Amino acid sequence: MIDASLTKFPKVTVILRGYNYEQVRCVVRSMVGTKLGAIEVAMNTPGAAQIIEKVVNEFGDEVLVGAGTVISATRANAAVEAGARFALSPICFTEEIFSICKANGLLTVPSAFSPSEVWSMFEMGADIVKVFPAGTLGPKYIKDIQAPLNPMPIMVVGGVNGDNCQEFFDQGASYAGIGSGIFDPRHIIEMDEGALKADIEAFEQKVRW
Repeated sequence: MIDASLTKFPKVTVILRGYNYEQVRCVVRSMVGTKLGAIEVAMNTPGAAQIIEKVVNEFGDEVLVGAGTVISATRANAAVEAGARFALSPICFTEEIFSICKANGLLTVPSAFSPSEVWSMFEMGADIVKVFPAGTLGPKYIKDIQAPLNPMPIMVVGGVNGDNCQEFFDQGASYAGIGSGIFDPRHIIEMDEGALKADIEAFEQKVRW
């Protein structure tokens, strides 16, 4: 199983929401051997837990698989049962969600918007804090909040793509979560593996790894 420790956490996580297992599998197949080393399957996707479980079983040694949109203890428990290695959310985690994830070895990536929320999530035990929607706030926001609070493992999500991803990294982001900013959704829907690989190559050329 791939190492899920913070020191080994991939720089970019691919966000997959609303796709079926075969479509997700096609994306993951296209990612193997590239610099894209993690996926997030959103838990509001129909059959998300089953998708995560299947992908972990087939690709768990090559790609880090996480659960996204973990906004309740029920979803956190489902992510654990499915074999997810990390959990993300578009909102702050509750103490209960933290407890479930920590007890089962999942890296925690709750979301925050304000400096106070960012600090609070780290104080509660977050491994990484996801700033969302980062595209609305802009890259400089990441530098600005870390100036008084010191460098922190921040993931930027929402409005991040190949054209601005490196700028977020330059301003102090450690990680990025990206969906349609890497792939043309049509390529996923049509399961066009050649086009998906071309999407990945185009993105990789825009980021300093």
